[in-house]
Amino acid sequence: MKNFKASILIVLLMISMGPACTRLDETLYTQVPVDDFGKSEEQINALVGSIYSSLKLHCIDWDTYLTMDGLSSDMIAIPGFKGGDWSEPMYKETMQHKWNASSSGFNASYFEPSASISLCNQIYYQIDINKAIVPELKDQILAEIRGVRAFWYYILCDHYGNVPIVTDFLDKSQPETKTRQEVFTFIVNELNDIKDKLRNDVATPASYGKMTRGAAYTLLAKMYLNAAVWNPAGGNKWEDCVKACDTVLAMPYQLEKWDINFVSNNNISREAIFSAVFRAGGSGRQNNIALNTLHYFDPIALGLNIAPWNGIAANPPYVKEFDPADTRFAASFLIGPMKNPAGEIIMTPHGRPLIHTIDMVLNEVGPDGWGWINQEEGARIKKWQFEPGLSTSMENDFHIFRLADVYLMKAEALLRSGGSNGEATSLVNTIRARAFADPSKLYTAVTLEDIYKERRFELAWEGFTRQDMIRYNKFLLPRPPFKPNTSDPKYLLYAIPQAAIDANNKLKQNPGY
Repeated sequence: MKNFKASILIVLLMISMGPACTRLDETLYTQVPVDDFGKSEEQINALVGSIYSSLKLHCIDWDTYLTMDGLSSDMIAIPGFKGGDWSEPMYKETMQHKWNASSSGFNASYFEPSASISLCNQIYYQIDINKAIVPELKDQILAEIRGVRAFWYYILCDHYGNVPIVTDFLDKSQPETKTRQEVFTFIVNELNDIKDKLRNDVATPASYGKMTRGAAYTLLAKMYLNAAVWNPAGGNKWEDCVKACDTVLAMPYQLEKWDINFVSNNNISREAIFSAVFRAGGSGRQNNIALNTLHYFDPIALGLNIAPWNGIAANPPYVKEFDPADTRFAASFLIGPMKNPAGEIIMTPHGRPLIHTIDMVLNEVGPDGWGWINQEEGARIKKWQFEPGLSTSMENDFHIFRLADVYLMKAEALLRSGGSNGEATSLVNTIRARAFADPSKLYTAVTLEDIYKERRFELAWEGFTRQDMIRYNKFLLPRPPFKPNTSDPKYLLYAIPQAAIDANNKLKQNPGY
């Protein structure tokens, strides 16, 4: 019991350093006997809360897997700005599809999900051996932990494919690489085993930010939607995807007015299924989208009290796909002149008007096709509301899964399985109707390409672009000017970081690296 007591203290100390998903202040329990710990809901939440705090890794930040995901697709562009900002090789390598096992940009995208899995294993062990928790509640909590662990394996399966599967906290041996097929099967089996053991309340303070039945079925739908890519030997799973989506659609989630999902207090959205919860001014990893995307002087125009870093922008061709009449266009991208309170266009440090253009022009292009762009160029992230007067990290939560995605997943699976085009069209139009005032913008009959584009319009910046491009066989195509050539198929997976292989000689590198 000595080791268990020490582990509890370590976990609680970790929790005390960052916000839990309930946004309540945490209590540090240092004098509670181990055998009694877990008799109150407050104590249980304190212990389990750390696995949900780890979901804050699912955010747009300079080094997160979500940002690298967008960079490797055609969503995000960080070409390096005049003055040397954001000119690290990792961004160039990712945009040009030239990364390798030593590329620093992918360390966090491998090690952070892996660390979250280890944390899940630790908390699972501590809950499992705790005799103070009543059996019914213990079963639910263990199912939650397995669900969050399955989510992190979903992230690794998507990006790396072939990774170890570790579930035993007490097993300290070096794990061996498992094939992507084995990882896929493990995730699906885990989700099918736990999905009906989870809480099924929707949009309540107790369930928000938690692994619920709705979240598990949505994650299952994601697995089935990508089954032909991630587990081709098992065949497609379109019908299974439709069934998983139907289960979620039968739950009391509801589509909201679109912007409700992105306001500063977006925890009120009944469209949210699974969320990473943030706190303005909180410690540790927080929502720093404003810092990562805005120009140094944008706060003057936006009424913010922050010092941003002028980094993440949108790839021009992606932005140009939007219909200007689509309300999601202006709501997703910050474009145009930035003016001071006197109505004058702000000037950049280089004496240029601060006008965020869609296009980016490479200057002094070298033999490798790379150059630099002026500081003000590039559409910036605007999707998550910048609260007036913002002086810290943002309060806005990041909805990892939301109901609109389920509508679009079902529509795609219906078409791919030869199902009803009428039903698929209705599903897409339900989403599209939120974005257009003109009914003529709705479809009479959708195609797979229509659904692909609708996913891009609805889910911009939300972390699905790479996954969708691979599923639609578009990921390897040229993307001038940043990636003029067709990519080697090896780039459909990231390289296992060399640092991981150096630490564990049982790991196998992905093919081609």
